[in-house]
Amino acid sequence: MEILEIFKELLTNTKGFLEMFVAQHGLLIYALLFLIVFCETGLVVLPLLPGDSLLFTAGVLAGNPANNLNVVLIIILLITAALMGDNTNYFIGKFLAKKGEGAKLFGIFTIKKEYIDKTHLFYEKHGTLAIVVARFVPIVRTFAPFVAGVGSMKYSKYLTYCVIGAILWVGVITLAGYFLGSYPWVQKNFEKIVLGIVFVSVLPVAFGILKSFLVGNKKEI
Repeated sequence: MEILEIFKELLTNTKGFLEMFVAQHGLLIYALLFLIVFCETGLVVLPLLPGDSLLFTAGVLAGNPANNLNVVLIIILLITAALMGDNTNYFIGKFLAKKGEGAKLFGIFTIKKEYIDKTHLFYEKHGTLAIVVARFVPIVRTFAPFVAGVGSMKYSKYLTYCVIGAILWVGVITLAGYFLGSYPWVQKNFEKIVLGIVFVSVLPVAFGILKSFLVGNKKEI
């Protein structure tokens, strides 16, 4: 199976892909889950990897005795992966910010002084809450640590709420899958539930965009 095909299958059929992987490779699923969460949280070029749906599915798989998976080990591994990814992202952002205006990430993202100033002000005002809430929002959780590094948020402050966010995100969603996954209704409507999780996760972004649009129109009037 080619890389692009694997990526497509992982995005469109997360549960089926992971079930197949467990059946074929057994306990190597731990390494795969770790790698996906690390990449989704640590590499700004891979924000579309499954996050919430992956955690929920991992919990469901751990709840099935036939898979011989330990949910506690999964949670510990994925909290670690999320923290490692976040910190990688943070220090990449901090490194580029130190290089100053004009620095580029992978030749795509250009650092401008206004980005640094605005980011710094935003995290000074909303920092602690933003870090925790961003963890539950797809795509935003990939960019939030990078932006925190660009904005030169104090590392001790960032790390504290980064840990809280990682524990809540991995723990809540994985355990939800673990305890609910055995119910026939959940199994029958699994795809709808996953889509619902994603929908609820992106609501903060949608509301933010709508609010910005309305405020912008109000100013024009």
